[in-house]
Amino acid sequence: VLRWNEELLQSIRANPAGTGPTVTARALGVVHTSMFDAWAAYDTRAIGTRYGNKLRRPPQEHTPENKNKAVSFAAYATLVDLFPARQEDFALQMKELGYAVDGSDTSTPAKIGLTTANAVIAFRHKDGANQLGGYADTTGYQPVNPPDQVNDRWRWQPLRVPLGSGNPQKALTPQWRLVVPFGMRDGSGGDVPGPPQLPDGEYSPEDIEEEAKEAAKLDDPSKIKAEYWADGPRSEFPPGHWAVFAQAISRQRGHSVDDDAKLFFALGNALMDASIAAWSWKYKYDYVRPITGIREHYRGQVIQGWLGPYKGFGPVRGEDWVPYQELHVVTPPFPEYISGHSTFSAAASRVLSSFTGSDSFGASVTVRAGSSRIEPRTPDHPGTPAKDVTLSWPTFPAAADEAGWSRRYGGIHFASGDMHGRNLGREVGWDAWFKAQSYINPFSTGPL
Repeated sequence: VLRWNEELLQSIRANPAGTGPTVTARALGVVHTSMFDAWAAYDTRAIGTRYGNKLRRPPQEHTPENKNKAVSFAAYATLVDLFPARQEDFALQMKELGYAVDGSDTSTPAKIGLTTANAVIAFRHKDGANQLGGYADTTGYQPVNPPDQVNDRWRWQPLRVPLGSGNPQKALTPQWRLVVPFGMRDGSGGDVPGPPQLPDGEYSPEDIEEEAKEAAKLDDPSKIKAEYWADGPRSEFPPGHWAVFAQAISRQRGHSVDDDAKLFFALGNALMDASIAAWSWKYKYDYVRPITGIREHYRGQVIQGWLGPYKGFGPVRGEDWVPYQELHVVTPPFPEYISGHSTFSAAASRVLSSFTGSDSFGASVTVRAGSSRIEPRTPDHPGTPAKDVTLSWPTFPAAADEAGWSRRYGGIHFASGDMHGRNLGREVGWDAWFKAQSYINPFSTGPL
């Protein structure tokens, strides 16, 4: 399970233009559902999502070897469907595991893996994501604001990246609210309050003013948090970040294939549902990003802000304000409210806490001096951070909260988008967790 999870994440890292957070989250849900369904045939209690217990094998066949082969054939077939250009890489992984993909393996585990994968693939081809159409929008969404003009200061504006000269951003997967969820009753995942409003119903500038202050003077730890959690292009994106955490937990605890089939099934589907819920609200509100909101609110004024790499913080014209981000990223290509980072992280945190039976995480990462991507060490500059910075998370919720805060440090989200995203993510995580139990342990409400 860990090997195939890493194959998936490598595919995401190698194809940033064709993926992004939503496609990544769905892929995690789809691949791990295929693997879970294959594994369930070799368990005494679990049932598959597509065939129920119809593929159940007799107890004497419930060996680690059969389970590993079944989940590998399921993963291979599903990954080839999701990332056909990387078929050779997946075939190499199968070869390293000792499995043939030329059709010569007619063993029962191989057949079960392919059977469950094909059933999940067929279901997900019609789930509303438009996978077969390259995940292109099917809703006809058009931004109110073009890249070079603000018609409505409260609505999302695609940017030209690099600013002012590059190609306009293209809205990422506006159709995602249509994707069939796993554990949620509908695509929204629940109610959210919306961005702050004035008594007359107009939006309040309090979020904008608070974010301008929060991003006006970042110390090195705040900069590093903004960078560490950014998970932009060339990364595994926010959903994959939590899969990496789950890999570490698995290795630390010495998980079996049984443990990981269940863990990543629940986690992958929670992350997929988090993507559906977050994007449902994003395109419902179509809310402005900080870079447009702050520029419009403070147009004609001088405020404190980041002056660019190595230039520190100081006075800047409101209309020239920029977030602490890589210059080729600036801000994501979709609306602000609510925060995807916060929703993904809170949902994943809920699943990991539930699976392990504790909030305790006890993980940390040390970022070396001068290793910043935005302000790296040069012959003329010591770089950021000035000295090593260690980020530590005693609990899963602490890591999730830091992920949410990081987007405010980096000028990507407002406080309401962050906090409301955390609340929604926790609810989505619960729903996915309990839905997963209906397959993992369908005849009991007790522990795994």
